Amino acid sequence: METGAHEQDDETTEQAESRMIHLTKREVEVLTLVIEGKSSKEVAEHIYISKRTVDYHLANIYKKLDVTNRVQAFREATRRNLLPVSGVFGIAL
Repeated sequence: METGAHEQDDETTEQAESRMIHLTKREVEVLTLVIEGKSSKEVAEHIYISKRTVDYHLANIYKKLDVTNRVQAFREATRRNLLPVSGVFGIAL
């Protein structure tokens, strides 16, 4: 039974970590577009900001999630439930 209690503690820890990390609405928007396969330049054109601003948002996302690239950012944000499923996969819920 101790195993069950330990698993429950792990879930609580993950939930607490997810609450501590917050992606802004713009960071979620940028990451969602990147996940769709858009380059930084394409993201910039799509949401009417500069490429430099997109790269700034990506750097903030990487720092918050403690990752170094787009794939890791997607995996970590998904693991922490930081991305809306409908936004990422175009699914209407």
